[in-house]
Amino acid sequence: MTAPTVFDQLFALLTPDRILRDPRATGEGVAVAVIDSGVERGVLEDKFRIAGTPIQPIEGAMFRPGGPPLEYTGHQSSPHGTTVADIVLTLAPRVKLYSADVFGPTGSCEVETVIAALRHAIDVWKVKVVNLSLGVPEHKLQQLPRRQQLQRAIEEAYFRDVLVFAAAHNEHPLTRSYPAAFAPPLISVDKGLFDDPLRFAYKLSEQVEFQAHSKGYLGPLAREPATSWATPHLAGIAARILSLKPDLKPFEIKTVLYWLFRSTGSGAPR
Repeated sequence: MTAPTVFDQLFALLTPDRILRDPRATGEGVAVAVIDSGVERGVLEDKFRIAGTPIQPIEGAMFRPGGPPLEYTGHQSSPHGTTVADIVLTLAPRVKLYSADVFGPTGSCEVETVIAALRHAIDVWKVKVVNLSLGVPEHKLQQLPRRQQLQRAIEEAYFRDVLVFAAAHNEHPLTRSYPAAFAPPLISVDKGLFDDPLRFAYKLSEQVEFQAHSKGYLGPLAREPATSWATPHLAGIAARILSLKPDLKPFEIKTVLYWLFRSTGSGAPR
């Protein structure tokens, strides 16, 4: 057996639990955008106030094709986005959360709307983390210019030090879901079941790199395992890390996540 190097000795001082369970790892100072179906603000405020962990005021906007964003009224278009936001806040209750509703009353979402929301989150809200628990089906991106526009928006986020988490496809082995298929530079997240929501796994499979806990805590479908719930778990973990060191760049956060997984030795999902 070779003697431990100075790097081995250094990293031995830093354990995943010391980082992820640090009392300062609350998400404080980190802005997160949930691009989804809106967030029911009052429900989340009540939940966390009763739990004794009041959250920061949730802000946001509703996005629509071909027009400026509409004012956020504090309501959801469907429960999906509220479940996603609740997971982020459960893991990182002190983040500044922004709701980007890209579905609206029609219940459908266009590529251009997602791009507009992503750019607004970067330019106006100045977020550090974006959660995309949605997928644009491949048939909507058959036109090459539309696919390229979405890819450029994802790449722009990366080069502006914004980390984008996207849900991998849900049980569709013959089609790819975008923007998760653009990984890297974003982080694509698949579903897994872990005994601890702060545990996750690195499992490279095509363009999917990570698995995270895939059950939620609030909403009619929260207990059904899905990549939609896995993605905000990893986004919430990233927010915890960023609250300890806010200047980390996306590639550095990905490296830290990989190191945290390798250091646990027990991160594999059930």
